[in-house]
Amino acid sequence: MRAREEVCNGRDEHERGGIVCVGNFIVDRIHTLSYWPEQGSLAHILHQDMGVGGGAANVITDLASLGFPGRLAVAGALGDDRDGDYVRDRHAALGIDVEGLRTLPGHATAHTHVMNVPGQSRTFFYHGGSNDLLTDSAIDAKAYAESGHKIFYLGYLMLLPALDRKDERGSSGAARLLKAARDAGLTTCVDFVSSEDPAFAEQVAVALPQCDYVIVNETEAGRATGIAVRDKTGALLMSALETAGQKLLDGGVARGVVIHAPELSIWFTPGTAPVKTPAYPVDPSAIVSPVGAGDAFCAAVLYGLHEGWPIDTISAVAHRAAVHCLGGATATDGIPDMSVLLAEIGDSGPAAG
Repeated sequence: MRAREEVCNGRDEHERGGIVCVGNFIVDRIHTLSYWPEQGSLAHILHQDMGVGGGAANVITDLASLGFPGRLAVAGALGDDRDGDYVRDRHAALGIDVEGLRTLPGHATAHTHVMNVPGQSRTFFYHGGSNDLLTDSAIDAKAYAESGHKIFYLGYLMLLPALDRKDERGSSGAARLLKAARDAGLTTCVDFVSSEDPAFAEQVAVALPQCDYVIVNETEAGRATGIAVRDKTGALLMSALETAGQKLLDGGVARGVVIHAPELSIWFTPGTAPVKTPAYPVDPSAIVSPVGAGDAFCAAVLYGLHEGWPIDTISAVAHRAAVHCLGGATATDGIPDMSVLLAEIGDSGPAAG
């Protein structure tokens, strides 16, 4: 076993590879409330935080915090406003390549007001802005492959309307973009958003055959397949969850489906038995905000996939990353270096694959 910093020894920039994260870039304004008020009532805002959120933004920021040893890049659409400058500057300050962030004059950067009541779930008030206008023609996947990147992450499906929509040929912008990435030699990894859109399953199905990996939570897996994965009491239905995972593989996902839930994660690989990894128990009083825990899990999975680690190790560090995220106020500020996660699972660091 080798520590993470040794992974880079003897590698030039191209050999180190890299990950490009494409999709949602959102300015999150997180309000911690005294309680959730009835309509017409008043609740106190106890605390406010501001950060950059969205699937691509959270995952790339978490990868930087984890000390990912390769290059990192982002691509997406921003508005011509202060929020857009904020998103660009925050990523650039982390050493992330921001050349792929396009500015759309006359449009606002996507933003969300997140209402968080401690010990409860959170509620989002979202304006899509520039995210809603992101098309596959704006992303040059081949250029990332030529510069040595290995993994192409797209998140979130079902929150990128111009990419999600099916066209008259039965395809979609997301499907075309993912195909272009795979044709260029990139490994494609996709995440969904927990949308209640009635077209969820239909639109996601179009993109599945162009996905190498799908990394989603249990709710998203259920909506993508039309399978109820929890009963009326909220208990997880394991057989249903396994059916949903297999159905996603049958839908065309080439190399793996990873479903994570508060109770556990299940990793499905074609032709082999699912790998189940229990989640780590978390004291509810230690949860500052649940925002971004799924993205932290996903970031750790991408890190491990890039480095060629075994599934057991990847799943364990992914659960630890989610636990750390729960202790932070924003979606990304609780993430430690990967060496911390490896130490917590009793692993000194897998050798690169």
